[in-house]
This record gives sequence, C-alpha cells and structure tokens, in this order.
Amino acid sequence: MTTAARKKPFSLAKSRRTIQWLAVIGTFVLGLRHIMPGEASRGGSFDSFCAFGGIETLLPYLFTGHLLKSTNLLNFSVLIATLGVALVAGRAFCGWLCGLGAIQDFVAEWTRKLFGERRHIRGKQSKTILPLRLPAIVDRPLRYTKYLVLGIILIASLYAAFPPLREFCPVRAVFSLKMTSLLWLTLGIFLAGSILVERFWCKYLCPLGATLAIFNKISPVRIVSDNNHCNNCGRCDIECSMGIEDVPHNLDHPECVRCMECLNTCARDGSLELKVIAKVK
Repeated sequence: MTTAARKKPFSLAKSRRTIQWLAVIGTFVLGLRHIMPGEASRGGSFDSFCAFGGIETLLPYLFTGHLLKSTNLLNFSVLIATLGVALVAGRAFCGWLCGLGAIQDFVAEWTRKLFGERRHIRGKQSKTILPLRLPAIVDRPLRYTKYLVLGIILIASLYAAFPPLREFCPVRAVFSLKMTSLLWLTLGIFLAGSILVERFWCKYLCPLGATLAIFNKISPVRIVSDNNHCNNCGRCDIECSMGIEDVPHNLDHPECVRCMECLNTCARDGSLELKVIAKVK
C-alpha cells in the first residue's frame, strides 16, 4: 500500500461529524424544550445555556452585581466549561462542539454537492463555484471584524437590560424556535453567508471565536509539524475550512478551530501529529 493510500487507524472526520451532529441535535432539543409549557421550571431561558451569554453578562455582574435579563448563573458554568476546553485544546469547541459551527460545515458540504461535486476527494481543490474563498486583500481585514464586534458587545452590555447580541443572535435564529422579524433576517444572512463563504460567521463575526482565539497559542493539546517529513504539498491548505495559509507552519494560528482536517488529509506519515506539549512557547 502506498503512503498516499494508507488508511488511518480511525477516521477523525467521521468522529468529528458524529460529535457535530450530537451538538446540533442537543442544541435543537434545548430550543424545543424552551417552547414547551413551564419554561421557568426548565432552567430559565434558552439564552441561559449560551457560553457567550456568560461573557455578555460578565461586566454588568462585576460592576453592579446583577445579571442581564434572560441570563443566569448557568451562563457562567457553560462559559467556564468552554474556557476549560479552550485551555486544553484551543478553539476545539468551535470545530467540534459548536452547533452553529457544525451547521456551517454542513451547509458548505451541501452547497458543493448542489453545485456539482459528486464526491469530495481529499486534498484536491473543489471545482464548484461556491462556497468561495475571498481574496486575501479582502479576507484578512474582515477577520478583525469579530474582535470589533466583541468590543462593541462588551461596552454595550454595561448599558443594556438584555444581552446585546440577543435580538440578532444566529444561535437563537437557528436553534431557539422562537422567531422574530430580526431573527428571520439574521437566519437569512447567516445561511446566505455560509453558502457564499465557508464558515462565514466563524471567520468574520463570531465574538465567542474572538474570545477563544488566544487559547490556540497556549493550549497543550495541538497538532505539530515535522519539517523532515512534510513536503509542503498544500493538501492541508485546501482542506482548511478556516482558510489558513501555509497550515504546517501556522498550526497555532488564532483562526484554527482544531477540526483536524489537516491531520486527516495528510498523506505522509509523521508530517503532522497530534501531541500534548508540556511546555508551550
């Protein structure tokens, strides 16, 4: 068997896809249970289960001792759990556990099939028109928008009664099952963006992603590259849903969502390996 045709001991792609489906189903269940009678007895609002809700209500809680409406202390528990994952494995929450991230991956896959990709061949550039990758001159500055969104939300939270993102939150638009005109508009923009650009929300607008990005530099569980084996074939660049360039030399990039597609698609043994680094640079 040639190196390129070797089989991996288990499929990272299938494992991640299973976990993503579980995350999507679990989030839909949360949305469903909160449209049932007796919402107050079911742990509070849908917003209470959101990690970013913990960030939105953090400053008001620290400065006034009060939480924003539709949030409660459960938000902090979910946030702490999410930060715990990030401390260990960087933005793995975004790539494996986030229902919204999973929906974007599914939409990108379905879009490619809709535009003629019968079977995706790993490491080969798709010939379909959509989803597209924006040119670097447009893509790079847009990546900073999510940090601006995070800053605006933190400032607005000090003067808000409800979480500032609440009325146009894509998580609520996709999963909450309680729709308003603004949420319908948000859902339309989210789906259109996800069709046009793979992981549109994650790349350009997600304030939780902006919060977790720093952890890619300090998390001990990470993929490492061996320059003695890597031949810079570019297969991993093609498979990167976040559009990171020169992946083997940017494995701690803040945009990396730890999806492991680079490891899954690598055709040379020893080029990329998942390791626990005792001492992080």
